Amino acid sequence: MSETVLTAIAELNAMSTPALRKRWRELFDTDPPRFNRAHLLSRLIYRVQELHYGGLKPSSKERLQRLGDKLDGGDQGKRRVRVDNLPVPGTKLVREWQGVEHTVTVLKDGYEWQGRRYKSLSGAAKAISGTKWSGPLFFGLRSAGAHS
Repeated sequence: MSETVLTAIAELNAMSTPALRKRWRELFDTDPPRFNRAHLLSRLIYRVQELHYGGLKPSSKERLQRLGDKLDGGDQGKRRVRVDNLPVPGTKLVREWQGVEHTVTVLKDGYEWQGRRYKSLSGAAKAISGTKWSGPLFFGLRSAGAHS
């Protein structure tokens, strides 16, 4: 890796989240997604390398397009559905419920609350509240009326 790229990556690592969001706007010419710092950082690091070394070869892009078509049948609507909108493992989700603060930890393969593991965030929300909830809605990861 060139010194220029290594220097740029080191600068990114030292930046605050607001500074990373500003850098995102500079490098992508769009507003940054609502991801946490680690996710923004990894995408920015990739972008710095992409701009310096060049992106994927056209043949690689075509192959990825064909693979995507196999997965979703070419349905553009399915491509707009995000699957990476959940917090990264290690994230602590905090919610006050009936005057008590509850913390759920995001795991690689589920969620943990009070030492118990749950396959879904909704399962953890139900355990906390005693009623059926959308986990992302309960923890404020999604607003009411928003689609997943």
